[in-house]
Amino acid sequence: MLKSVLFVRGAPPQGAPADFGLLALRLLTGSFLMWETQDNILSAERMAEFVGFVDHYGFIWPELMAPLSVYAQFICGALILLGAFTRAASLVMVFNFIVAIAMVHWGGDFRNWWPALVLIFIPLHFALAGPGRWSVDAWLEKRAKPAEASDPA
Repeated sequence: MLKSVLFVRGAPPQGAPADFGLLALRLLTGSFLMWETQDNILSAERMAEFVGFVDHYGFIWPELMAPLSVYAQFICGALILLGAFTRAASLVMVFNFIVAIAMVHWGGDFRNWWPALVLIFIPLHFALAGPGRWSVDAWLEKRAKPAEASDPA
């Protein structure tokens, strides 16, 4: 068993170890996105600070863009954590953090880019690979299959 997990050739790993990895990564990423934005949602002062931050970096309509980014991160974080609508939520986060790099981190060094890069590539992985077996998406897909099998179309 250990040999098959460590020395997989050809197709990417499948089954419980791969699904556990996706679950752990989803829980960590979704929790991080929610934790990092909850203060802006719960505190008008923190949201006002973020509006000022967004304005400082030259975003158009900072009063709209700051809450849009915050709520997108929080809601998509919750969806990623649950594995619900994972591919769509992940693509929203990829876009969000590409914009963050272009508008905020572009002039900085790689160390400044790193957090945003990670938050591009982890969701990109979910968008391409899906959320894994232990997710709301997989549960919904499993529930839909019996209905499809009985449909004579």
